[in-house]
Amino acid sequence: MTKFDEATQAIRVDETTYDVCLDPGYQIGGPLNGGYLMAVVLRAVVDDSPFAHPVSTTAQFLKAPVPGPATVRVERIKTGKTAAFTRATLVQDGVAQIETLVTTATLTNADPVYADGPAHAMPPLEECVKLPDPKPESNMNMNAQVEVVFDPPSIGWLSGAPAGRPESRAYFRMAEPQDPDPFVLAVAVDALPPVVFSAGLRGWAPTVELTWHLRALPAPGWLTVLAGGRLVADGWFDEDAEVWDSTGRLVAQSRQLARVGRG
Repeated sequence: MTKFDEATQAIRVDETTYDVCLDPGYQIGGPLNGGYLMAVVLRAVVDDSPFAHPVSTTAQFLKAPVPGPATVRVERIKTGKTAAFTRATLVQDGVAQIETLVTTATLTNADPVYADGPAHAMPPLEECVKLPDPKPESNMNMNAQVEVVFDPPSIGWLSGAPAGRPESRAYFRMAEPQDPDPFVLAVAVDALPPVVFSAGLRGWAPTVELTWHLRALPAPGWLTVLAGGRLVADGWFDEDAEVWDSTGRLVAQSRQLARVGRG
């Protein structure tokens, strides 16, 4: 079991309840990363399901849970021959923090009937760059859990020269050697800096709603994450992400709605 497996572990208490412990290693300046929180919930949902994979997840982030004990409450809505539908709630101190609807199924990684290519061509890994190590007091603890190497034009905001359009592109993997799986993909779709940074806006940008789809089981190796937005207005922005595996296969897609950065 890797550190990530332990950090997302869900222990069954009864037919509808799982105990979890939210790991401070996934804090980003205080709040816990939304992708990590989804991975915790999905551990419980998949354990409860007769199917192996979370193929569609919609999460409403009601509050920002803190590191420490919590529970996941699962409610099986319907189970069919090829898919199951579950409502799962992350609860901390008796208060609902995240509400999710999850569809589980079992993927076989059959050859696609049709497959499009990436929205953007990434440069070779050796031409990409990491962000500077954060100061310990920043609580950017997640940086130690993952490796993210960026396409340089998409992090111009770091040197005060943002691209002027919402975008973020990088190679991604867990810091501890681990082949990517659906739970790692839940982190990957929400692992990059908010795309509004490249539009010249900064600060904590809390996700309000995020939907992501597991499209295939990823091959070992680096993942490629391509993210962009269409509209930043009235204090809100959208962010779409594609995740491609080391073989060039599309393995995850996501869309989220978030608040423009504060603080």
